[in-house]
Amino acid sequence: MNLLRSCLESEGSLSTSIISGHIDHHQSLSSEDKGWGCGWRNIQMLSSHLLRQRPETREVLFGGCGFVPDIPSLQRWLEIAWDKGFDTVGASHFDNKIYGVKKWIGTSECVTVLRSFGLRARIVDFDSTESSDLQSKSGKRVCGPMDKYLIKTNSFPTSSSGELSQEDAESMRGQQVLVDWVWNYFKSKCSDTLNNSRNVMISDKTPLYFQHHGHSRTIVGIQKQKGNRGSQDRYNLLVLDPGHRTADLERSLTIKKGWQKLVKRGVHTLRKPQYQLCYVDPGIASSEEMAELKTIDSILIRF
Repeated sequence: MNLLRSCLESEGSLSTSIISGHIDHHQSLSSEDKGWGCGWRNIQMLSSHLLRQRPETREVLFGGCGFVPDIPSLQRWLEIAWDKGFDTVGASHFDNKIYGVKKWIGTSECVTVLRSFGLRARIVDFDSTESSDLQSKSGKRVCGPMDKYLIKTNSFPTSSSGELSQEDAESMRGQQVLVDWVWNYFKSKCSDTLNNSRNVMISDKTPLYFQHHGHSRTIVGIQKQKGNRGSQDRYNLLVLDPGHRTADLERSLTIKKGWQKLVKRGVHTLRKPQYQLCYVDPGIASSEEMAELKTIDSILIRF
């Protein structure tokens, strides 16, 4: 993150960035989890932040061991959470067995693991589709297995012409809702300005587990670039992708060359109809609150 901060500062005063604190990049390995392990890798990234940045979390997360477990150990922790009654709907989808299985997981599995230690992990759904059987009047809905986010389909074609179709235009307007939410999320709790440069601020908020159809990544910040001659400001999500090699990422950030392709994602790249984010509120849940956390629900935001 220090390397990323340096790169963002070098871009000058025409942009403002907000990034989270410490986080370790965890890459998928061809010998271990290539093609299915992105969800586990994002849990590892989010956990690395929690262990470093939040003392109260360090005492309880993964039994207080103080380090980020490997994927097989995380699979065991998820099974333990299921045995404790967390996310019974999702557990039944996997027949309560995940250890040693090469299956994709989603945001609800991340939240299940974290909540089982008393962490206040939350889910936010961004959805442009019309139907939502699980939505309640309160704007919350109960989450189960994230199949609709994990199955790769071609059911949402985009225009092949140079012009934006009506669906594409509506999609881009919708994704701006997500980007605005991310900006407000990180901006809502920034550290003391003495630790911030003019154009890069450090947020006390956790990184975001970022799920969509077919893949998941970790959002570690957001950048706003001033528009030219009265045009609208442009936003870039700052993302760590498990599919990238850590060595390549570190090298590009160190030499300040090619890092934008690996880290920045503009609004125009967000073309999916549904996205899901996970973050962790401060503090450890009481015993009464733990009972409520066993049901994995989400806040639904329509666009």
